[in-house]
Amino acid sequence: MSKRAAAPEAQAGPADERWFDWLVYLIAAVIIVIVLYPLLFVVSASFSDPAKVLGGEVWLLPKGVTLDAYANILDNDKIWRGYANSIVYTAVGTAVNIVMTLLAAYPLSRPDLPLRKGLMLIVTLTMFFSGGLIPAYLLVKDLGMVDTMWALIVPGAISTYNLIVMRTYFQSSIPWELQEAAHMDGCSNWRLLVSIILPLSKPILAVMVLFYAVGHWNSFFNALIYIRSEELYPLQLVLREILLISQSDAVDGLVGMEDKVLLAESIKYAVIIVSSLPVLIMYPFVQRHFVKGVMIGSIKG
Repeated sequence: MSKRAAAPEAQAGPADERWFDWLVYLIAAVIIVIVLYPLLFVVSASFSDPAKVLGGEVWLLPKGVTLDAYANILDNDKIWRGYANSIVYTAVGTAVNIVMTLLAAYPLSRPDLPLRKGLMLIVTLTMFFSGGLIPAYLLVKDLGMVDTMWALIVPGAISTYNLIVMRTYFQSSIPWELQEAAHMDGCSNWRLLVSIILPLSKPILAVMVLFYAVGHWNSFFNALIYIRSEELYPLQLVLREILLISQSDAVDGLVGMEDKVLLAESIKYAVIIVSSLPVLIMYPFVQRHFVKGVMIGSIKG
């Protein structure tokens, strides 16, 4: 009797699981649509006739395809100079970030470090308390870094959050017994870091490279504060200047004002595409390590 009663329950289990799976797929599909649609709209709007965009005729695919916005942006020499500056700032800044974060996170992950908990508490406090904008600017000015690329790199050389994530990865994913065995075989701390820790840390390094690189590439506020020379403007500041100029021309101009307004609207979408393209190109190359590193570094420990 008990066997007969248990049979319907066993048959109902897989059906319930299938309904749950379909519900998960449905929710995931809705989220994907919510996330992807604005991106697709921006791409379509950047290639569309701005009059049709303002008229609400563009929903998914471009209408009245035109490249006037991209022509106005790419014909500007400041764009290419801004691209070069941003590439330099991103490459140098990310290298400095990775080295500094690595040299701080690895010692803090070792259980044999004296006063490790106290040092970690001090590091964590910097996430919640800072001197503020004016003291930071005065410090950068006293160090002679105003209007130099180092003003965009040195003050943010270490992100506390990224340091904690990397430290957690070292603690949870690299066995301490392996490090002890290497020391017993005569391996120095530097040799241990270079020959054992780094080869095992590719996922978290990929995560840190992406985090830091995207931060540098999108950096806008620090450049607005510290950079004075137009020759040193990063791409984001150049695009901001172009967008403001196009909008002011549209407002101030009397002849052909309607065309200028439409062009300014189209430039707004093209600017987003131009500034986002390098990050979109870079992401597929680190995607595999990125997913693994985020899962291990943020959940374990």
